[in-house]
Amino acid sequence: MNTAKTYSFKNIWKIAFPIILGSIAQDLITIVDTAFVGRLGETELGAVAIGSIFYLAIVMLGWGFGLGVQIIIARRFGENNIESINKTLLHSFVVLIILAIVVVGIVKAFNPYFLDFMISSEAIKSQSQDFLNIRIWGLFAAFINITFRAFYIGTSNTKIIGYTTILMALVNVTFDYLLIFGIGNFPELLIKGAAIASVIAEYCALIFFFVYTLLNKKVKKFNLFKREKFDKSLLKKIFVIASPTTLQNFISFSAWFLFFIFVEKMGEIPLAVSNIIRSIYIIMILPIMGFASATNTLVSYSMGRNETKYVPEIIKKTLLLSGIGIFSLTTICLIFPIQIIGFFTNIPDIINATLPVFYVVMVAAYTLGFGFIMYQAVSGTGNTITSLFLEITIITIYMLGVFYISKKPNALIQHVWIMEIVYGMLLGTFSLLYLKYGNWKNKKI
Repeated sequence: MNTAKTYSFKNIWKIAFPIILGSIAQDLITIVDTAFVGRLGETELGAVAIGSIFYLAIVMLGWGFGLGVQIIIARRFGENNIESINKTLLHSFVVLIILAIVVVGIVKAFNPYFLDFMISSEAIKSQSQDFLNIRIWGLFAAFINITFRAFYIGTSNTKIIGYTTILMALVNVTFDYLLIFGIGNFPELLIKGAAIASVIAEYCALIFFFVYTLLNKKVKKFNLFKREKFDKSLLKKIFVIASPTTLQNFISFSAWFLFFIFVEKMGEIPLAVSNIIRSIYIIMILPIMGFASATNTLVSYSMGRNETKYVPEIIKKTLLLSGIGIFSLTTICLIFPIQIIGFFTNIPDIINATLPVFYVVMVAAYTLGFGFIMYQAVSGTGNTITSLFLEITIITIYMLGVFYISKKPNALIQHVWIMEIVYGMLLGTFSLLYLKYGNWKNKKI
């Protein structure tokens, strides 16, 4: 393969663009739910925020494991070791299905107690529990979809991710509309309707992944789903690489959950504002997620080919492309702030309270772009223990800041969100220092 072409702007974009759509598969569902539930009121909006973040924190267990699998698959792909890719994928399927069974069992058994001591509002607590009781059944599909995603990104065959994301969005929008408001012969289920619509969307994406994989000629060379003997040493290797990324992603989204718990203590309007801002923020960081995943894949691929000298070039190009994407989106947002916020709610008090936070996240998008891409470069080297240590350190600083600011008398919600800017800067700076001075170039996985 032509090395210059592999690390070119064009190829980075080719890998990243479908991921830009697919990286937000779970978040996109939350955005759609927020847009519809925002018409019901502050309580419903807050309940979806808490329920969705709790669910996403659980999904991040699988997402982190999938990231570790993606790193291994990209390395094997770079080594042209095609035979081991199917074996890695099958072992990962088994692990994530078992994990899903355990997690769903725990949540169904203990859901009434999870939020008891965390949420002040009884109304928000009750509706969050109703939402989560249904939403959790999507976990089986979500975990298997994550494994497919790891394979397709690791082998730089990312178009399918864009297709499944579009499918999920269309299905979710359709059933949100029908089930939340009770259109036609469908029952009016309100917040429960949002949860059911999300679960249906995830299983539709799962079916599409299976059908596409079985019929697509490009992936036949990998002999996917061919029976393989259980390999204890391979499973151990997967766990060594994937366990830190699993824990890291769980910690990251657990921090988001705690963020919303702290904000909930500030009142229903700050919580509703934060839910809207989180949805807008997800859109803002679309380019970041795609280029960060492309960075991870290409760094791991280059190391598999013993081409670590190209890692700085990969990082510089992805940072530039990500910056262009962020600039484009922030420009649009700054021209139409009221219209964008109005998409999520029609309540004037919430719109006015959201504006100051809206401008804060315009800045945070740039620092997070720097942080995520540098961090995924570290993760792509296979030094997942180092990346876990970095994340724990920075998340601790972040959460202490959020806790301190939110507890101050008369604290404003925009001041709490400033910690996003701090988080991105610290993540990028620490990752850059490691790549410059750390021992990572000869890491074997």
